[in-house]
Amino acid sequence: MPDRKSTVHSELSLFAGKGDFPRLSIECQQNHRGLFARCCWFNHPNDHSGEPMSSNQYRLPRRVARIALVAALLGATTSAFAAAPNEQQARKIWLDLIHANPAPAAGCFHATYPSTQWVQGECFPTPHRYMAKPHRSSTGEWETVGNGNDYAIHTSGNISQTVGSFPSVTGVTSETGVGVAAFGGGGILGPNEYTLQINSQMNLHTTACGRKSACTIWQQYVYAPDYDVQGSAAVFIEYWLLGYGSRCPSGWDSDGSGDCVKNSNYVAAPDEPITQLGNEKLSGSAKASGNDTVVFTVGSTAYTFSASDSVLKLATAWNESEFNVVGNAGGSLAQFNSGSSVTVKVAATNSSTAAPTCLSNSGTTGETNNLTLHACSAASGSPGYIQFNESN
Repeated sequence: MPDRKSTVHSELSLFAGKGDFPRLSIECQQNHRGLFARCCWFNHPNDHSGEPMSSNQYRLPRRVARIALVAALLGATTSAFAAAPNEQQARKIWLDLIHANPAPAAGCFHATYPSTQWVQGECFPTPHRYMAKPHRSSTGEWETVGNGNDYAIHTSGNISQTVGSFPSVTGVTSETGVGVAAFGGGGILGPNEYTLQINSQMNLHTTACGRKSACTIWQQYVYAPDYDVQGSAAVFIEYWLLGYGSRCPSGWDSDGSGDCVKNSNYVAAPDEPITQLGNEKLSGSAKASGNDTVVFTVGSTAYTFSASDSVLKLATAWNESEFNVVGNAGGSLAQFNSGSSVTVKVAATNSSTAAPTCLSNSGTTGETNNLTLHACSAASGSPGYIQFNESN
């Protein structure tokens, strides 16, 4: 079948430290599969000599052109860099693009910089091991980060994607997963046992609950080292039907307290030590009548799993997200070395342009860490985000 082509056009300026690069005009032909077959760049505004450049997986012959092209494909009409284009900036743009563009189908995929093409790989069944719901202490007070004591981003429109990252990590040299008595001492314990979690709120009622009027849904996007195979991490989605009752739907497990839970399959990812925390990024997205997707990136590699949004239909109601680094399942605690300081950023793409808000005491996972929360700030933008520090 012949390719039907359309043209994507973008302009941007790249500023160097000692002088300006010319403004570049980028034009790319896009075929019916959404792939960019041929791109040209021109000096703006009148030079249309049209020097072509190969865009095969964005391995472009000129660094400036490569960065400009990726920015153009991101949809930026004008993009400015404070310093000369370099490899660090190119990698940041690649990370943004990878998280913004899900895999083309359900399943497990990976990608490696500088390619933005997702390559399909094998999916694996996730063990019947689960994260914990939060429980208050006997005094009713929050004791550590997690177990409810966390910030959540709240938006006035439905969230389509949440991206969690750590803009600053200082003093972190070690972390150990330890059991918590209130949760029976469970979880995956030991050095470098932690999870990254993006969690929805727990009070959403969707048609996934059927006729169970007391039922609400809860969805978690997870990166978890050693979750199935020692020395390898799992990236997956965990689904909950809270208050559903003791008789769970087929394929779901009962937690013994009237809630039903199951895990998606997982894509295998590297088992990263906690010292890599600043290089790690997790995103979770939900698309009505489409797929829900989790993406984990570390350094130059990306791993993603996608499955139908029909499991919980999160996309129809999602407007709060928690993101943090906490213990590895079972209500466990991620114990950081003394002197650790972590800045957490939670960005949410949603259907409203209004600035998001920081909600305190709004975490929804039972896992914790031993850091202390500090003030949270919110910023508007595309997307809007909240940011806060936690330290010990």
